Amino acid sequence: MLGFLIRASIVALGLWLATVWVNGVSIDTPATLILAGVLLGMVNSIVRPIAVLLTLPMTIVTLGLFLLVINAGMVALVAWILPGMHVAGFWSAFWTSVLVSLVSFVGSWFVGGKGKVEVIVKRR
Repeated sequence: MLGFLIRASIVALGLWLATVWVNGVSIDTPATLILAGVLLGMVNSIVRPIAVLLTLPMTIVTLGLFLLVINAGMVALVAWILPGMHVAGFWSAFWTSVLVSLVSFVGSWFVGGKGKVEVIVKRR
């Protein structure tokens, strides 16, 4: 549970950066931002695998690039479900999903499998 909450806060950080950098994305309150991070984590763990499985032929034909469209769809789905989150269109959702993915990728370097923050030590 702790790992999910830490990852949801990393996703919320990515969503906050998207509201600053991506045109057409806005989140009304900080509580909505946290709820959007949790909801995006739930959507990515439940709905996204089903969408990936259903669109597998298209993903294979496009050499995996269609996964970016699926990620944009997950962001748009969260914006559709959550009243305080607004995404203007496909490209706003696309760049938001790219930014959230990059922030999550970097954040996963510091969070272990059990949700604990790991310290990187360089030894000689």
